[in-house]
Amino acid sequence: MSDYGHDLVFGSFVTPSADNPGRAVGVAVLAEQVGLDLVTFQDHPYQPAFLDTWTLLSFVAARTNRVHLAANVTNLPLRPPAVLARSVASLDLLTGGRISLGLGAGAFWDAIEAMGGRRLTPGQGVRALEEAIEVVRQLWDVETRGGVRVDGEFYRVMGAKRGPAPAHAVPIWLGAYKPRMLQLTGRRADGWLPTLGYLQPGDLAKGNAIIDDAAQQAGRSPRDVRRLLNIAGEFSAVGRGPLNGPAEQWAEELAELALEEGVGTFILGSDDPDDLRRFAGEVAPAVRELVAAERDRGAAAERTPEPEPEPVAAPPVRASRATATGGAFAVVPTPDDGVRRSEQQVWDESSRPTGPEPDPERTYTPQEQATGAHLVQIHDGLRAELAQIHDLIEQVAAGEIDAGAARSHINTMTMRQNRWTLGVYCESYCRIVTTHHTIEDQSFFPRLRARDPRLGPVVDRLEQEHHVIHDVLEGVDRALVAYVGSPDGLAELRAAVDLLTDALLSHLSYEERELVEPLARLGIA
Repeated sequence: MSDYGHDLVFGSFVTPSADNPGRAVGVAVLAEQVGLDLVTFQDHPYQPAFLDTWTLLSFVAARTNRVHLAANVTNLPLRPPAVLARSVASLDLLTGGRISLGLGAGAFWDAIEAMGGRRLTPGQGVRALEEAIEVVRQLWDVETRGGVRVDGEFYRVMGAKRGPAPAHAVPIWLGAYKPRMLQLTGRRADGWLPTLGYLQPGDLAKGNAIIDDAAQQAGRSPRDVRRLLNIAGEFSAVGRGPLNGPAEQWAEELAELALEEGVGTFILGSDDPDDLRRFAGEVAPAVRELVAAERDRGAAAERTPEPEPEPVAAPPVRASRATATGGAFAVVPTPDDGVRRSEQQVWDESSRPTGPEPDPERTYTPQEQATGAHLVQIHDGLRAELAQIHDLIEQVAAGEIDAGAARSHINTMTMRQNRWTLGVYCESYCRIVTTHHTIEDQSFFPRLRARDPRLGPVVDRLEQEHHVIHDVLEGVDRALVAYVGSPDGLAELRAAVDLLTDALLSHLSYEERELVEPLARLGIA
């Protein structure tokens, strides 16, 4: 079992097809809009059916603002490392630090040789790659005096001036499968990037072991090497095999890869917009939640138990809503401010049951407090995303007014793009909420019932409200369809989002009020 504790990253692997250049760019832009962290393209310079990867990366960089970009992976035999280093640093500076460098030793040697590259044996390819990494790192190192000097078997750089330095510490990821490449990854690289379809059962664990051993022998920590994985699959209503089933199945399988095999970055190979939306909106949040919960449990179990402090009967000191200190319970549920945007009510809030009163004499360890605070933190993320939807609606409304007044083709196209962006964002958010509620219904609600039957009425009500919120989300979906089809649909969409806001914020506050203390008391992550 190898969980390296890396923050989880989710990306896309886009086909750089030359027959429809706009589609490749559009899919990359969509990846950013739906919330993915990374966009990658394969690099095969000898393939005339593909756009040149470096040119495409530069073009997509200019069309995006947040997403990180990389070749997956760069074909080193046809990309001289000194020139590549300056290209990477330049694009990293232009994008404000959004570039990573994937490198491969080379394959398809007949095609490489036909393009003017040198044919190498596997052993030569590994040695050439190590020399290239040295060239790249020296060119980026502007703090060292003197020129770059690498007198290698395959690359000779004798006195080249250093720089420019990239905007951030650009990570170098290696596409590696064989022992010598894996050892090089452990010694010199920042990431391991294989493709799941090329691996046999057990290969991830074996590769991790080789990388970890090589890293330690080089005086590095195994955690210095991020583990990335190219994946592919199919979304379907029922499970038919690995990564072939509903989003919940995907989330469980990827969470297992993160916790058992140490994978910190998942890159989906798909050009299907619906796949990217589901991957970003349903799978990624669920994987993050599952992994965070398991890491919290593991951290609590591994800590040495602290002596129980003396009971404190005084009211808790609540300087922060989600503090995790020892003593009296200090995690403050988010209060319901009573503000309602919609005239419609979806339930009777006065009929909500309450759970048992907390024992005022009980004290809580920092680990228990953290368990209670985790629910508040998850809900805070949902609240922040909901606020962004409202901001987007107002921005789009203002843009449509401007576009309508100008009546220009460019402004009309901008209006349509903004409308589409808002629709994608709303759709993704609805899926995040649904996934979060599914995890609650299937995971910790049953455990709460089992450990404290007095919470049964509260859990029953929360589950009922989940069904009501699902209906409200369906209303948002219908409003989105109407909005895309008609400029007059914005009012209907705003009303649907207002109703969702009233229902969801009220529900989240009620859930926190009733559950943050039991979660801490019962030790349920």
